[in-house]
Amino acid sequence: MNSSLEQLVNLSKLDTQIDSYNPKIEAINAKLEEKKGSINALVEKKRETQNLITRLEALISDTNRQIAEQGEKMKKISARSSSLKKEKEIEATQTEETLGKEQLASLNEDIERNEKAVEVKKADLKELDEKINEANAELKELENETASSLKEIENSKKELYKQKDALLAKINQKVLEFYEKIRKWAKNTAVVPMKKQACYGCFMRVNDKTFSEVLRSESITTCPHCGRILYSEINSEEIITEPVVVKKTAAKKTSTKSTTTKITAKKTTKKTAN
Repeated sequence: MNSSLEQLVNLSKLDTQIDSYNPKIEAINAKLEEKKGSINALVEKKRETQNLITRLEALISDTNRQIAEQGEKMKKISARSSSLKKEKEIEATQTEETLGKEQLASLNEDIERNEKAVEVKKADLKELDEKINEANAELKELENETASSLKEIENSKKELYKQKDALLAKINQKVLEFYEKIRKWAKNTAVVPMKKQACYGCFMRVNDKTFSEVLRSESITTCPHCGRILYSEINSEEIITEPVVVKKTAAKKTSTKSTTTKITAKKTTKKTAN
């Protein structure tokens, strides 16, 4: 294989290895972000619960104020009713007193309902605190694992970059520029093998001339369809023997056919003689 082509094949493999770490890094970071997101959701739910408790407690406070006002009003009604003598006034006062008692009962029911709601929400708040503490502990552990995994990946990438730098120092600059130009759009398929006379980048069959050039590997050859750099994973010697086998087989078939013709001719002669 041409030395420049061999260098590009090795460079492409190194670039592929380096880029293969990106999905791993993204997956690790995604897991970390997912955990942070779940904690943020719990914190937000806690904030909403705290706000609801504050609103309920404000309602309870306001209801207590209304009860106190209603109580004072009932005292005045009771004091006034003792001095009344007319039946209509007494009936009106009694009606007013009944409505006042009903209102007090309704206000007390509101307080009882809201106080129970506060108890429930405070229990929810306690549970949320436990979940947040547990999630934070898991996050800390995950952060340590993430840091360890990323460090391991970084060390592996450093070794690959070291190999890449050593290789780049040997590659012809024009050849490198040509490779980088293709890699801009082809990414890690800038250099691909040719198998069964097809480019393994676009999977199109190449013509015989290109096929032969790639097999010889004497120069850098590109796919006539997509422009990717092609190389062969097999030796050209392995292909040369195939036409010879085909010719021998063809010769045997011809010989068989010829023999058959002679036999037929003999049979025809005998019939004519008769």
